[in-house]
Amino acid sequence: MYRILIVEDDRGIAEAIREQAVQWGLDARCVEDFRNVLSDFASYEPHLILLDIALPFFNGYHWCSEIRRVSKVPVIFISSASDNMNIVMAMNMGADDFIAKPFDQNVLIAKVQAMLRRTYDFAAAVPVLEHRGALLNTGDNTLTYGGEKIDLTKNEYRILAALMENKGKVVSRERLMERLWESDSFVDENTLTVNVNRLRKKLDGAGLSGFITTKFGVGYLIG
Repeated sequence: MYRILIVEDDRGIAEAIREQAVQWGLDARCVEDFRNVLSDFASYEPHLILLDIALPFFNGYHWCSEIRRVSKVPVIFISSASDNMNIVMAMNMGADDFIAKPFDQNVLIAKVQAMLRRTYDFAAAVPVLEHRGALLNTGDNTLTYGGEKIDLTKNEYRILAALMENKGKVVSRERLMERLWESDSFVDENTLTVNVNRLRKKLDGAGLSGFITTKFGVGYLIG
């Protein structure tokens, strides 16, 4: 079932869209926290986003730009600010379509379904893991924080992915070494320690201090 994330602060409009989407066999969720849209995006892993321009705290252009840093998921703007300047700006920010308010609900859902068919007939949604604002794209193995990409080696990516897939849980050193063994290189206890330390330095340098916590004699977790 396709998942639609609705980023619209008018509760009545957002709920009406959600209900219409459900009637057409789609799964839909309305964003609640407009300070941290990326958190909902990462946890819900939507196949398409409906995004208003005028939002509390940060506008739709900001969130479209942030989403585009980590994902190619289709974004359709829905806004009453439908003059040419706003439409052009939305497209330049990475939007795939622009639908002016007021709109017919059936027409909106028809456009959503058409976009989904075009996008996912031959492709699958790429999950994004999120913690403390850090976004790990498992499609291209990139980490983004504060709008900046952090370069990771293959081993660093494997370690971080294992930890972020198990948020709140300790991941044993043995399990992490199994993830590293997925590569062709020989991995021992020292290799793991070296890679974790290098990863920590990169995260600290990007402003993510204390992101990885050591549980001595057991393993690691993210905090």
